[in-house]
Amino acid sequence: MKGKIKINENACKGCGLCVTSCPLHLIHISHRINAKGYNVAKFIDPEKKCTGCTLCALMCPDVAIEVYREKRVEMRK
Repeated sequence: MKGKIKINENACKGCGLCVTSCPLHLIHISHRINAKGYNVAKFIDPEKKCTGCTLCALMCPDVAIEVYREKRVEMRK
């Protein structure tokens, strides 16, 4: 199953918990600074490896991550 995440940069405090929880190492702390002065997390997945496991969102204390999963379409006979 393919997935992707969206990080709310205004809510992110750059704690890094999502970085350590991602089993595929697709999240990094960027050099970008939000309005509150925090370096925010950034999702980098050029090869579309994210499975939508939700571990990053579960670990985020600021509820700054939304997870999306691609629906599978099954062919019925």
